[in-house]
Amino acid sequence: MTHMARSSRNAFFEGIKPFVLLLFFILAASALKAQVRAMTNFDSDWHFIKEDISGAEKPVYNDSKWRILNVPHDWSIEGPYNQTNLTARGGGYLPSGIGWYRKSFSLNESDAGRLHSIEFDGVMANSDVWINGFHLGKRPYGYSSFSYDLTKHLNYGKGKINTIAVKADNTIQPASRYYTGAGIYRHVRLVSVNAVHFSQWGTYITTPLATAQKATVNLKAEVVNSGTQSKEYIVSTTLLDAAGKTVKTQESKQNIAAGATVQFVQEITLNNPQLWDIEVPYLYQAVTKVLSVGTVLDDQTLSFGIRDAKFDSAEGFLLNGKHYKIKGVCLHHDGGAVGAAVPIRVWEQRFKLLKQVGVNGIRTSHNPVAPEFLDLCDRMGFVVMNETFDTWTEAKHNGEMGYNQYWAKWWEQDTRDMVMRDRNHPSVIIYSIGNEIHDNLNDPKGFKMYKDQQDLVHKLDPSRPVTMALFRPAVSKVYTNGFAETMDVVGQNYRENELLAAHEAHPDWKVIGTENTHVLSMWLALRDHPYMSGQFLWTGFDYLGEADWPEITNNQGLFDRAGNWKPAGLQRQSWWSDKPVVHLVRKSDNAGAGTWVANWTPTDFDTYDNAKVQVYSNCEEVELFLNGKTLGVLPKPANDSPREYDVTFEEGTIKVVGKNKGKEVAFEEFKSAGAAAKIILTTDHTTLSSGKGDVTFVYATLVDAKGIPCPNAINLIKFDISGPAIIKAVDNGDILSHELYQASQRFAYNGKVIAIIEAKKGSGKVTVKAESASLQAGMLSLEVEL
Repeated sequence: MTHMARSSRNAFFEGIKPFVLLLFFILAASALKAQVRAMTNFDSDWHFIKEDISGAEKPVYNDSKWRILNVPHDWSIEGPYNQTNLTARGGGYLPSGIGWYRKSFSLNESDAGRLHSIEFDGVMANSDVWINGFHLGKRPYGYSSFSYDLTKHLNYGKGKINTIAVKADNTIQPASRYYTGAGIYRHVRLVSVNAVHFSQWGTYITTPLATAQKATVNLKAEVVNSGTQSKEYIVSTTLLDAAGKTVKTQESKQNIAAGATVQFVQEITLNNPQLWDIEVPYLYQAVTKVLSVGTVLDDQTLSFGIRDAKFDSAEGFLLNGKHYKIKGVCLHHDGGAVGAAVPIRVWEQRFKLLKQVGVNGIRTSHNPVAPEFLDLCDRMGFVVMNETFDTWTEAKHNGEMGYNQYWAKWWEQDTRDMVMRDRNHPSVIIYSIGNEIHDNLNDPKGFKMYKDQQDLVHKLDPSRPVTMALFRPAVSKVYTNGFAETMDVVGQNYRENELLAAHEAHPDWKVIGTENTHVLSMWLALRDHPYMSGQFLWTGFDYLGEADWPEITNNQGLFDRAGNWKPAGLQRQSWWSDKPVVHLVRKSDNAGAGTWVANWTPTDFDTYDNAKVQVYSNCEEVELFLNGKTLGVLPKPANDSPREYDVTFEEGTIKVVGKNKGKEVAFEEFKSAGAAAKIILTTDHTTLSSGKGDVTFVYATLVDAKGIPCPNAINLIKFDISGPAIIKAVDNGDILSHELYQASQRFAYNGKVIAIIEAKKGSGKVTVKAESASLQAGMLSLEVEL
């Protein structure tokens, strides 16, 4: 080779060296990234059939004729309603039975050296899971999140298929006093990690010191060494603020023997931290990594809040040293028309309505909720009573074949899984380990059952207190037999005066109302007693089940099933909101008969002449006008009771004005409507995210020729949609309606219907149209974005 040739070759390699180095670093970074934790969404492309199938767990089974769908999926909500359905009043007369799900997937040869598990956020109920024909396990409690190790049973390489099979058995009924749903109704993930990795839910973050000047973040992380070598490992934690900026980093070193699990403990001090509270729910992130010789083996990112929450026997509930009344609601886990498979946007919409009322607390009645539910509570600033069970060993009416059959064997595992999964949520301030338990709490066995659960919660999460929703304490003797003294916080359902008397007799007790009615005296029990930590109203929203046919929905909510305001919600807003509030309601029938309604359109104008009117307001004074004429000014009663007017009905406009210090600060008016003439469509969100199960609500309101809502209209409304979206469900909130939710039409109730629109894959414009015979159609445009 000539000198010129050698020089040219050297020059060539010198020229490409930067590109070679760049490529090397890209490949090295890709390899490094491939080595850390991988979490694969496993929600899509499941095969489903609603019947019991012999051999469906076997990989060779042919499921090509099964329905293909995405989870979360609740097949019970698909209906139809029938009084003879075995779920009966508890399950809302919706179907039960057995459902099978199957999903196939492949893994590369390079995945063979890693550990693989599948995580289910919830399967209802009595689930059995197989991988490639191997039975992984059974979980009776449909509300628990759980996982299985798949590693030893997987096939790797090109053309090799793996099959997950899930059987959800809901045949034994009645299994619950309220609607449960059926199937894989929450999210699923495939998790792949290295031999050295963080254990599931093994990282625990607390803030034992939390002030505006200084905070201590305590992090305990369990690291598992499933390998064959003992080595020294580093755990590195970086705290990020809400903007993603690094606040502090800390490292710890420790040797981990082969096959051992070791806990790393880190204490990180922050100056001038942002505190999490109800008004400003500020969140940090902890990015934690396991390293060996500079290589990241596993990583995880956990959200947390810096806050100090405590219950006090004299001052009630304190958050960061500030006294708050917990103005809470109980919520069941269904989302109305979507059943138990609730898109997060549905909860977001409901939470926004609760915020408008003034609600700041949620009780998860009476079971663990989906993890994203608590994420949303963290972000929106709700405090949460996190509840485990509705029953222990003793059955309850209309749910005799429920969890009471499994509690003795499974309570410890189910409690452990909930507490470890949820203990990093700043929104969670207290655990409840039972609702109106029917087991005997007046004997040593009952004492032990409670203490065993409370001790386990304290062991797993010593930062939070434990309570339970006591039921008829005078009958169960828990206030006199020493039981209540063993509770961190004494909680009682209803009979608020009993709880007040108990505290007066035992001023060292910390007390809270765990379930409460909407009546005025119960609000005053909270308002007028500083030691009362809070109340949780039964309920925030109407919920499926716990109703007697032909009713199919329990209707004790502040809002109906479709998210429409009810008079109880309007009144509660006047008691709980910090903003000026004024609402007007009247009795639906003449001379004080019927129910309270919020409109000025009687069903029969000819026979309605005496309107009993109430005004709900927190304003200093209110003034009522009918067709421009004043009907008088009324001051705010000291006991927050409604202001009442006896009104001779006139068709037209009724208006109420609220004033503070003589200045108008709020008003509400209603106009008498004529015959329905057209449909108006509205929505809160005009943009949806593609292919992620994102939804929005489209509200169809029937109005007359002048645009006045027609509250008595019951027209059949038919929806049509074009573009990359589907009509996921329709509803009207009527507790007597047995219409299908998975449909494109529904009769109006109180002049309204909602359609829940779900984005599909793709992007583009979506047009929603609503029609009804002889009415002007309504149209609305949405956008689906990638």
